[in-house]
Amino acid sequence: MAKNVRTKPGYRCAECGNESAKWYGRCPECQAWGTVEEVGVPKAALAKIVAGAPSSPARPIGEVDVEAARARRTGVSELDRVLGGGLVPGAVVLLAGEPGVGKSTLLLEVAFRWAARDGASSPALYVTGEESAGQVRLRAERTGNVHEAMFLAAESDLSAILGHIDAVDPGLLVVDSVQTLSTTVVEGTAGGVTQVRAVTAALVAVAKERGLPVVLVGHVTKDGGIAGPRVLEHLVDVVLHFEGDRHSTLRMVRGVKNRFGPADEVGCFELVDDGIRGVADPSGLFLNRREQGVPGTAVTVMVEGKRPLVGEVQALVSRSALATPRRAVSGLDSARVAMALAVLERRGGIRLSDQDVFAATVGGMRIHEPAADLALIFAVASAARGQALPADIVVLGEVGLAGEVRRVHGVKNRLAEAARLGFTRALIPPDCEIPEGVRARICPDLGTALDVLAAVAS
Repeated sequence: MAKNVRTKPGYRCAECGNESAKWYGRCPECQAWGTVEEVGVPKAALAKIVAGAPSSPARPIGEVDVEAARARRTGVSELDRVLGGGLVPGAVVLLAGEPGVGKSTLLLEVAFRWAARDGASSPALYVTGEESAGQVRLRAERTGNVHEAMFLAAESDLSAILGHIDAVDPGLLVVDSVQTLSTTVVEGTAGGVTQVRAVTAALVAVAKERGLPVVLVGHVTKDGGIAGPRVLEHLVDVVLHFEGDRHSTLRMVRGVKNRFGPADEVGCFELVDDGIRGVADPSGLFLNRREQGVPGTAVTVMVEGKRPLVGEVQALVSRSALATPRRAVSGLDSARVAMALAVLERRGGIRLSDQDVFAATVGGMRIHEPAADLALIFAVASAARGQALPADIVVLGEVGLAGEVRRVHGVKNRLAEAARLGFTRALIPPDCEIPEGVRARICPDLGTALDVLAAVAS
């Protein structure tokens, strides 16, 4: 006699999709609080799994044809850089960003470039669930992205979208956005955990079956994370974050996950009146070149992915009228700024406990890597002493709590980028490779660095 199967309810985390037999206040997998929900009675375990016929025989890996899986360029070079060369057939890309950052504008450009290159043989299908077809057409006319091989559909039902795919047979599918789609197969409202998971899984299946590259637009939460269940990021092949400051025209696409290329690349774009365009040399956006140095400024070189970017760190120091002096930070990591100020006061002997300190970057750049520590300290010390660094000097190095200046990765490439832009001198940590054309001063510790500041200050 077969044993009775226990029919206890099951529980699933809405963030990561982890399933468990009992309820937890905190998910044991992703550590999120209050996300475990009851999902009903789990299915009975199968007593035996019968082997089935494989869809295709297994072959030696050297005999697998890779030509059909080669990436195809989108025509937008900065996006291709982040994707690792272009869109792979059957790949599903999730592009997330804040409202108004330019996601729809960028993907409209991608669809236009795809249609203009491949024509009727491989059209692009743009599906919008947030706007009407007329609204998208107006934006396409404004940005000059209208082509006869671009097809547009305003749909929010998954079945209707699958019908459009059958009718158009596109070479590229853009869905804006995945949170607006729904299906009658599962319960829930559009944008809910169940609906987003079901819709994404269906689109992934279509992409793999047809070899169709699919780009999904995703919303973000107030904390900057991708809205919806965490399993959404696991289902897709590539996850990109589109970010930018509302007060700046600069936009950056960062790779978060990429099964077909590097996951740490970054693409730079500029939002203009007639659309969006890639910026192949963005260092000029982050730099304010002067003939003479100004107290409180220091130039450094950060690395985004494999791309070195020259940027400027500024600081202002003034006597405080408050019992607790102000510390204001923009574009920098506030924790690292606080640590750098403490090291500068303790190890460098510069009194800041009764001074207001303001630190910022230029041009909307965000610097969070330790390589900018020395540049920040030089900017603050320069502002406090009223001594300006010469305009042809760049500063690199991580500063420890003991006041030592540590080596950072990629110094040679960073200095080569600085030399390309006309910088001839550098203040760097010990044991670094120096390219030709750059005169370097070694700063092993904070005391030596401040002595160098006094020596080279104009």
